[in-house]
Amino acid sequence: MRVSRVLLSLVTLLASVTPIAVSAQTLDNAPAAVRARLAARIAEVPGAQVAIAVQDPGSARGIAINGDTLFHAASTMKVPVLFALFREFEQGRMRPDETLRLENRFFSIVDRSPYTLNASDDSDSTVYTLVGTDVPLKDLATRMITHSSNLATNALIGRLDAVRITSITRELGATRMQVLRGVEDNLAFRAGLNNTTTANDLVALFVALYRGKVANATSTRDMLAILEAQAFNDEIPAGLPPGTRVAHKTGSITATLHDAGLVYPPGRAPYAIAVLTRNIPDQKTAARLIADCSRIVWEWLVMSTTGR
Repeated sequence: MRVSRVLLSLVTLLASVTPIAVSAQTLDNAPAAVRARLAARIAEVPGAQVAIAVQDPGSARGIAINGDTLFHAASTMKVPVLFALFREFEQGRMRPDETLRLENRFFSIVDRSPYTLNASDDSDSTVYTLVGTDVPLKDLATRMITHSSNLATNALIGRLDAVRITSITRELGATRMQVLRGVEDNLAFRAGLNNTTTANDLVALFVALYRGKVANATSTRDMLAILEAQAFNDEIPAGLPPGTRVAHKTGSITATLHDAGLVYPPGRAPYAIAVLTRNIPDQKTAARLIADCSRIVWEWLVMSTTGR
């Protein structure tokens, strides 16, 4: 009963979210040959479930393969957390140099019972050395994105509020993405209360960032710089020519691996891409699949028009 009441409360809150201002539907006008290449590569991994969305604002080309299929968001949910924080900076409710006393103590959305994170299960153990100290909000945001710190993420969500974060995704055109909670809330996980996303939604968020819809020009540059400093680059960037500028965020849980972001070909506007995968137990296999899908998209959008 307690879980049911929590779920009902969350649904009620999310129903009151700001109405959708922009459609998240990705353009879908890719040639049949591009679709066939992507489908053939995906088929090489038996049992894999894959969603791909691409939008190229400069050429009005795009593709959506299972674009509206829901996936566990994993750490891609940290992108709207970043956006919500910079909204607070821009609107003067918080400052980038404002500090937060970092604690490793959080509360389940199911029953408010406390839980802690384990440094050995976090991709960024260094942030745990800061527990008990005052850490600038922008520093937490940077570690949340570049090294996918779960501790920094939960601290920021606690300061920002998950419902407000989801509200911002709706405003930016993400029609189905939900940020319900922080990371490693195991009670919520067992109750099926998970952060979710679609490939179309992630592409909508990155297109909004590129178009300056998330925040002002200064904040947009700062967010892009953080996303470009991503430490994990075995997915989308690995399928591109060396040195290609990419502002992106990965995410992984058991048998699930995602990557989404903006790719900047030389001399032209960027395109947004998201590749979500699940049912692939070996992460290296999933990473190679994402990289190859990224390469196929690059060859379609960039090499077919520039020869580079």
